[in-house]
Amino acid sequence: MLDHPARADNELDSWDRDHFFHPSTHMGQHARGETPNRIITGGEGVYIFDRDGKRSLDAFGGLYCVNVGYGRKKITDAIAEQAARLCYYHAYAGHGSEPSIALARMVIDRAPAGMSRVFFGLSGSDANETNLKLVWYYNNVLGRAQKKKIISRWRGYHGSGVMTGSLTGLAAFHNLFDLPKAPVLHTEAPYYYRRADRSMSEEAFSQDCADRLEQLILAEGPETIAAFIGEPVLGTGGIVPPPAGYWPRIQAVLKKYDILLIADEVVTGFGRLGSMFGSQHYGIEPDLITIAKGLTSAYAPLSGVIVSEGFWRVLEQGSDEFGPIGHGWTYSSHPLCTAAGIANLELVDELDLVANAREVGTYFKAALQDAVGGHRFVGDVRGEGLLAAVELVRDRDDRVFFDAGEKIGPRVAAALLERGVIARAMPLGDIIGFAPPLCLTKEEADIIIDTTREAIQSVASQL
Repeated sequence: MLDHPARADNELDSWDRDHFFHPSTHMGQHARGETPNRIITGGEGVYIFDRDGKRSLDAFGGLYCVNVGYGRKKITDAIAEQAARLCYYHAYAGHGSEPSIALARMVIDRAPAGMSRVFFGLSGSDANETNLKLVWYYNNVLGRAQKKKIISRWRGYHGSGVMTGSLTGLAAFHNLFDLPKAPVLHTEAPYYYRRADRSMSEEAFSQDCADRLEQLILAEGPETIAAFIGEPVLGTGGIVPPPAGYWPRIQAVLKKYDILLIADEVVTGFGRLGSMFGSQHYGIEPDLITIAKGLTSAYAPLSGVIVSEGFWRVLEQGSDEFGPIGHGWTYSSHPLCTAAGIANLELVDELDLVANAREVGTYFKAALQDAVGGHRFVGDVRGEGLLAAVELVRDRDDRVFFDAGEKIGPRVAAALLERGVIARAMPLGDIIGFAPPLCLTKEEADIIIDTTREAIQSVASQL
């Protein structure tokens, strides 16, 4: 740390613009000083603080990840104690550490029925890379060399790697990166508000999504389709809960053609929806589950792949036939990160955060609907648990959307930030996203709601 605060502020600002490569940032504008440079220095509960002393209610929990809230000493102490005892050892060739083994058991105890083992990584992206490799390995062990294609959904988000970026169904993560790569395919997003035929019921729309999936499978050849990957609730693609009947219909198609199901629970895992997992919430029966964010509440980087018992038996068969599996990361099951995971999941239980997400989430969605749902520029208010979105439109009656160049979503998010609340302008549409820490109170929810109303009114008055 720099020893003089004024010098630190001046130097950090210039160093940031001259040397720090920010993710998902307009690089030229930031380097030229045309965009704000906010340096975060602390956090407590649902609030963060910047170097200028401004306190903001973080209504997006970092990036849907600080589930237990900021400043939890139980987790920071667990990391420090583990660092003093054993800072690192690898997990290759049967090696383990106490926190890694204990956390794996804790995850399985909370996971949907039928899950067996946990492979730990560092990010949701690397976990989904692991999923792809395991699916291909699985089918090679079973002698199904052609069964390798993966079906994702438009608007789905599954990471920023080469293959995980291909799984992601958002153009901003494809443009100029030569993505998507084969063998990834995309099918219909379960986005009921944006359905083409507005006369469709939710059940009819869900059936249409399942029919389109089946048509894609038949066109490609069922013998070539290995797996389907989906978030229980679409996240970055708009925070879109599935329409009624969606998951049962999708699973019926997958079972018909012997296609594996990967549930990407990076956002929904560990309480976000008011259930421990989104799979339990919607009756999803996955072969693989992707976890990250809520696993440690982002106090340390950690992800995982939860493997079902049936899938695991094929992996064992593969090792018996072909030897040790050739996959792993240097920092798989890192002791500091898994120690953080243990303390985090203990806090989730001690604070009863799953129930709080359910109770406060129900209140939040209803109150948000009451506050802004009738506004002439609000087309949809939706959500599940402590995950919600407000979709802004030019004409709510005829469902006419704003031109992207007007940047209505970013303007509303900026108006919220000016008033001390952080929400996210989602990347595809004028959608304001909310994913606050699961410790949010109803009083704090009211602050978010009142500020959202003010921000929308402020931007609307300029149109």
